[in-house]
Amino acid sequence: MKIIVAGGDGFCGWPTALYLSQKGHDISIVDSKVRRHIDEELGSNSLTPIAALEERVAKWKDLTGKEIRTYEGDLQDFDFLKMVLEKEQPEAFVHYAEQRSAPYSMIDRKHAIYTQVNNVVGTLNVLYGIKDIVPNCHLIKLGTMGEYGTPNIPIEEGYLDIEHKGRKDRLPFPKQPGSYYHLSKVHDSHNIMFACRIWGIRATDLNQGVVYGLSTNETSLDPILANRLDYDSVFGTALNRFIIQAAIGHDLTVYGKGGQTRGFLNIEDTVRCIEIAAENPADVGEFRVFNQFTEEFSVMELAQMVKKAAEKVGLSVNISHLENPRVEKEEHFYEAANTSLLDLGLKPHLLTEDVIGSILKTAIDHKDRVIKENVLPTVTWK
Repeated sequence: MKIIVAGGDGFCGWPTALYLSQKGHDISIVDSKVRRHIDEELGSNSLTPIAALEERVAKWKDLTGKEIRTYEGDLQDFDFLKMVLEKEQPEAFVHYAEQRSAPYSMIDRKHAIYTQVNNVVGTLNVLYGIKDIVPNCHLIKLGTMGEYGTPNIPIEEGYLDIEHKGRKDRLPFPKQPGSYYHLSKVHDSHNIMFACRIWGIRATDLNQGVVYGLSTNETSLDPILANRLDYDSVFGTALNRFIIQAAIGHDLTVYGKGGQTRGFLNIEDTVRCIEIAAENPADVGEFRVFNQFTEEFSVMELAQMVKKAAEKVGLSVNISHLENPRVEKEEHFYEAANTSLLDLGLKPHLLTEDVIGSILKTAIDHKDRVIKENVLPTVTWK
């Protein structure tokens, strides 16, 4: 298939582009490289050294003979997007190209507006581009489990069958997003669902859990292909932060009581889920929602797992608790459905001590790159 990976220079997008290319698909990457500029803005970095996109795709071609075309530009620029769609004529459009950090969206008014405009307008442009130029193209959009929040009922995959005053209907599952970033994803979902209904676009919304892991078979082929690893309090996940804190001898800093529970999946499962969605497209006019995660953990459970893995390699680790900078339930019911991707063939890679240990080894190897003040929270929701 001809597939565009938008945001293909990022943590999920880069390994996805390589994986799909290795599988024989014809891949092009669209990326504004804004994530690299945000590192400069925040005074942060990837724990792992990452090469320029041009070096990455050149090395991939040297190693495999497979070409990945690149286009540098912003999805908010419709003329740019139109040019790419006309030239590539994609059968699938994988959309990672959004500002993806909840803390970044909560820094201040400016960052909240940037996040919502960038994410919502970019996606609207993609919807119009597909309608006008490649109407049969399947949109594979990365959503987030954070759209749902933490309701006191089981979370279904996108929709809920309800009975109200004697009448029944199947309606979108209620959303309780926890940041302006998560709200932007909810707006995306509504816009995509509307476009599918009125224009007959086919779309799959992948409500992804927290992604962990670092390498895939493809990114491990050469240091130039290495994936980025975020560890700071703005872009780093709790698991990443704990692993890097263990590597540098810092307490593992749990926000509040640590009872916050979320869905998780390995980066190797992320790339496979995209392949499954691409090879099993939604029907014309269908807005399909898959919950893309394989396991559920609380923050405290993650801290305890990292502590155990670190002690196994001789690191002494303490767990401490910080006042939670977010406004969220710290102890809550959490049960979410995730059967659709499993039914289509996903075979999960689970979070084990060995997996944590392999990331920890990378963290130890590169601990001289850690900017230590970045591992503590700097953004508060209030």
